[in-house]
Amino acid sequence: MKRRVITGVLGASLFLIALLIGGWVYSGFLFLLATLAFFEYSHMQRLHWRKPQILLGLLLMWSILINGLAHQQIIPPLLLLKEPNNLLIGMIVLFIMILVSGNRFDIHQMSYLFVGALYIGYGFSYMLQTIWKTNGLMITLFILLVTWANDSGAYFIGKYFGKTRLWPAISPNKTFEGSIAGIGSGVLLGIIFAFLLPELGSFTAIVCFALLISLVGQIGDLIESSWKRTIGVKDSGSILPGHGGILDRFDSLLFSFIILHLLYLV
Repeated sequence: MKRRVITGVLGASLFLIALLIGGWVYSGFLFLLATLAFFEYSHMQRLHWRKPQILLGLLLMWSILINGLAHQQIIPPLLLLKEPNNLLIGMIVLFIMILVSGNRFDIHQMSYLFVGALYIGYGFSYMLQTIWKTNGLMITLFILLVTWANDSGAYFIGKYFGKTRLWPAISPNKTFEGSIAGIGSGVLLGIIFAFLLPELGSFTAIVCFALLISLVGQIGDLIESSWKRTIGVKDSGSILPGHGGILDRFDSLLFSFIILHLLYLV
């Protein structure tokens, strides 16, 4: 527990410093996190990062991030690699690699890497794009803090008071009590924001936003748990002592930013 708390405080502090500096520092930090997350994702399937298909998946993911900057007019468009051409080219090259490898690299590995590049790429891309928007810092900070409050409330209440298993087939350690506590913690933080920063919107809108972030974040957490359950690993990595890997810490945020983008909320 002590190691988990220390890692959490140090990791959150480093992330918040990069966020407050903003601009290219925060964007570069997200590029680094996305790269580490994709390597973790590949390693879960025992795919070494030096394999050409991993590097191609990484390039595909980077193209999504770079397109995100182009969408915000921070850099010029990518021309040939403009969306969705980058996705189509990536898919075609991966298909060709299947043929060239004589099926040693097969459709299952290809599908795994392609989905990972899209999920990790778009999740971090929408995080990256948000910071360049009007009030992007405040919106990002709000989403981060509500997500962290949700995660922390669910973990601590679930650990010490949880009795009813939420979804044993997906994540045997999660409980209904922890889930409700996490949502309550996120909403409580939303209420505090509504009083302290009314310029973010009406009281009802801010609280509903916090509720949505909490609910979607827990779904994102369960999605990554289902991946790990299917693959047969406990954590996505070990870079964060007491927490696991980058994906273990950003599973809620990646899914949240994708859903919030689809709802035109970021």
